[in-house]
Amino acid sequence: MSGILIKGGRLIDPASGIDGLMDILMEEGKIAAIEPNIEAKGARVIDAKGLIVAPGFIDLHVHFREPGHEYKETIETGARAAVAGGFASVCCMANTQPANDNGTVTSLIVEKARKAALARVYPVGAVSKNLDGQELAEIGEMKKAGAVALSDDGRCVLNPRLVRSAMEYGSMFGLTVVEHCEDSSAKGGAINEGEVSARFGIKGMPATAEDSIAVRNIVISEYISLPVHIAHISTKGAVEAVRAAKAKGIKVTCEVTPHHFTLTEKELENFDPDFKMSPPLRAEDDVRAVKEGLKDGTIDCIATDHAPHAAWEKEMEIDKAPFGVVGLETALGLSLKLVEEGVISLTGMISLLTNRPARIFNLPGGSLKKGAPADIAVFDQEREWKVEPDEFFSKGKNSPFRGWTLKGKNLLTIVGGRVVFNPEKL
Repeated sequence: MSGILIKGGRLIDPASGIDGLMDILMEEGKIAAIEPNIEAKGARVIDAKGLIVAPGFIDLHVHFREPGHEYKETIETGARAAVAGGFASVCCMANTQPANDNGTVTSLIVEKARKAALARVYPVGAVSKNLDGQELAEIGEMKKAGAVALSDDGRCVLNPRLVRSAMEYGSMFGLTVVEHCEDSSAKGGAINEGEVSARFGIKGMPATAEDSIAVRNIVISEYISLPVHIAHISTKGAVEAVRAAKAKGIKVTCEVTPHHFTLTEKELENFDPDFKMSPPLRAEDDVRAVKEGLKDGTIDCIATDHAPHAAWEKEMEIDKAPFGVVGLETALGLSLKLVEEGVISLTGMISLLTNRPARIFNLPGGSLKKGAPADIAVFDQEREWKVEPDEFFSKGKNSPFRGWTLKGKNLLTIVGGRVVFNPEKL
């Protein structure tokens, strides 16, 4: 017998309801057994005593920049950052150059990920050709090549007829539309429209710009009875709209980023572009609403919106610097802060990073049941570490958490039964 045997860890698998000291055996890329005190002759044994063993995390929202902007990130460097953070699977958005709006680009991403042999990288195809919001992209072609969802993320699809068409055509191929909710009133803004923007005279991005498009998407979803997924939700109004929609049985899901449940617009008082993202950091009321949405299940999953940029790009003035921050390597520590604060349980946090995102895009993984893909993250819930972006595996160092001390560190990532991250040689 061969394979990998993880022994002595606290195994938490929300999908199957397991939480206890268990051994887990992997063979031929699959979960072979989960039992106390497994003996497997010839297997590689990994001692996980004192550690948490969970399904490999799944991130529905990253930007790996390849093709076109490889100086910011490549699929390989992004995938390396992913497995360092405990992510076995990531879904990369279509705003590349050229845009992932056809099967050729989709196939390129799939092949680059295969060669990297690190995380599972799933392409998200564009809703519209060249992300211009005018004409549907080649949906069937992208699906055939490996696309798992549709989104013009980075831009909002302002034409409601096109959104409806994308949802209808996407449903024929089992693809959910992911919407960046932002109406035209946010154009030209750099930070949240609120106290800080008013005090410093910076053009703001109003919360209503997100709220109104979120409501529009929910109305379309209800009318045609098809799912829609709201990306990086950040406002009180949008959270309340999703909560009300779910109470009516509307097929809407949403994600939130760690920076939106951790930081507020006040971080922008020093004009640091590493705190500039879209949607922007919001007011304290919005952060409280987001946490309440996590607590009561309104928000379905945590996604990083990992958006790397070169250092020289982020060194510009606040109104000229690009939007976006990196997040794959800090997501676990920031999510565990929610557990410390009592917002969610440890099992709830793991669910937000595993089985719940898997269900939204119908992805493999997210569970440790027998026969499931052997995608595993092993982390130390108590390990403290200092965020040093210069040590990130990502090319992007644009983190708003530079210098923070976080508790919770991923130590081992296994994808398809292969050890792809193990810096401490467990």
